[in-house]
Amino acid sequence: MFHSAVFAAAIMSKTTVPSRNLISSFSRTLRNKKAPFLAAQCHKLSTIAFPTVPRSQQCLRCTPKPNSPLRQFSSSTPRTYKTVQEQRSRYRSGPFSWKAGVLFLSSGAALIFYFRYEKARMERKRVAEAAKGVGRPKVGGPFSLLDQNGKEFTDGDMKGRYSLVYFGFTHCPDICPEELDKMAQMIDLVNASPLLSSTATSSLPPLLPLFITCDPARDTPGVLQTYLSEFHPAIIGLTGTWEQIKDICKKYRVYFSTPEGVKKGQDYLVDHSIYFYLMDPEGDFVEAIGRQHSPEDAAKIILAHVGDWKS
Repeated sequence: MFHSAVFAAAIMSKTTVPSRNLISSFSRTLRNKKAPFLAAQCHKLSTIAFPTVPRSQQCLRCTPKPNSPLRQFSSSTPRTYKTVQEQRSRYRSGPFSWKAGVLFLSSGAALIFYFRYEKARMERKRVAEAAKGVGRPKVGGPFSLLDQNGKEFTDGDMKGRYSLVYFGFTHCPDICPEELDKMAQMIDLVNASPLLSSTATSSLPPLLPLFITCDPARDTPGVLQTYLSEFHPAIIGLTGTWEQIKDICKKYRVYFSTPEGVKKGQDYLVDHSIYFYLMDPEGDFVEAIGRQHSPEDAAKIILAHVGDWKS
């Protein structure tokens, strides 16, 4: 009687979509293993509800296949959550994987390197700007001297390149030769760098090394030429009159003194400051390099300032 009412309701309905009650009835019938009866009833219903549909397409799922389990209809919604076992299997290795660990360590190392580089760069900038500050004595200035070839050399010839200036004298027994040997190594190390190499696309020419005598009475252009040829061919020697040397030593804040009452031809020593003065392409003082710096350390200091200038 119940099935007759269901079929009558289906015949009277104009829609082609079965109702929820009809689906539930099919499910209960399958659970009671009444597949043959359901197939016959479903065939009648499909014939009445879909008269224009070919028989081969009517109710294909109602006819049970031999040796196949019957499928039950379900009106429940699909599960949208994960079980405890699924969550555990997903996070079995923990919240971090080895890829995340490598990425974290790489990022940390890059940040440490960057901050150290910026700290060193700011320190170099502070040192360079300290010499240009208001109220501080300026190091360097205009001058006009003669080089070892007897040609005039001025401060304008230093513009456009980094210069390394050293004050000494050719009759120095030990300190000046040692410092000039170190200067020669510094020249080779700096000029071999890609920043100043002639083979690279560089906007700055090689380092300009200058040797300014504190003993103009004995250090003539010819004496300077012979003396400096023993150290490095790139070193330019400068000399002049006593007043000119005194003036440039004052501008570079160089201390020097000669003994009084020296007779002509008598040997004597000149006391002077022992520093290399690094000047930038604009002719401004950058940093003083002392005896405590090795050639390698001095070259690193120079190249660091060159790199800051280019950037």
